[in-house]
Amino acid sequence: MHSSCAMTSLATTIKRRIKRMRRRRKVGRAYDMALEVAKVLPPRASVLDVGCGNGFIAHHLQSMLGTTVVGLDVGRDTAARINYLPYDGRHFPIMDQSFDAVLLCYVLHHAQDPRLVLNEVSRVLREGGLAIIYEDIPTLWWDRVVCWTHDRQWRGRTGPCTFHAEHDWRRIFNLSGFEVVKERPLSRWRNLAHPVSRRFFVIKAAANSSDQLRPARSTSLSFAGSQLLETGRSRESIECPTNH
Repeated sequence: MHSSCAMTSLATTIKRRIKRMRRRRKVGRAYDMALEVAKVLPPRASVLDVGCGNGFIAHHLQSMLGTTVVGLDVGRDTAARINYLPYDGRHFPIMDQSFDAVLLCYVLHHAQDPRLVLNEVSRVLREGGLAIIYEDIPTLWWDRVVCWTHDRQWRGRTGPCTFHAEHDWRRIFNLSGFEVVKERPLSRWRNLAHPVSRRFFVIKAAANSSDQLRPARSTSLSFAGSQLLETGRSRESIECPTNH
């Protein structure tokens, strides 16, 4: 009897330690990504994190920039306490030209039409604002296997994933009225649980198309969105896909 209790206690202790280790890895990865993003943004830039997942990136970024970062997603809660707004997966409940930057961390491959998401990004960005995008790139056969596995894991929740080569993403950005101002490859080994080729893009509205492609200013946007931006109050979020 005593031996059985001891084994149960040991198993519980091991599970708790594994859970803590996983949480620390998530927090650490989020910190590294927030640091990358902060380096391309001016101090006190206001940021909208679309598909904020567990909320750790937004949490770290807010401290680094010294400003409000708002998280947006379709789920019900996040591990980090952040300024959060739920949305329907199509229309951001945010007023036009409200942010200096929009962050999309491994989000666009979940969109059934990435151009619709980018149209919303264009709408909420202020003039000269930037969109920072992380994406998985199926370069080699190994990448395609990892992307296929990711698609099978998520298609029941967000629909089928669509992964593109880097030149296809540039074309999509261009067709949506954006130009790439910076990009670089990222190591597939930065996340051992998801070892795939990745790319980091920084885009902004193209000078000759921003006026033509920016949607008309909305007058019927969510009161919750404008109130959150005005007060900067913290709000608990809703569950959403975790940034990988």
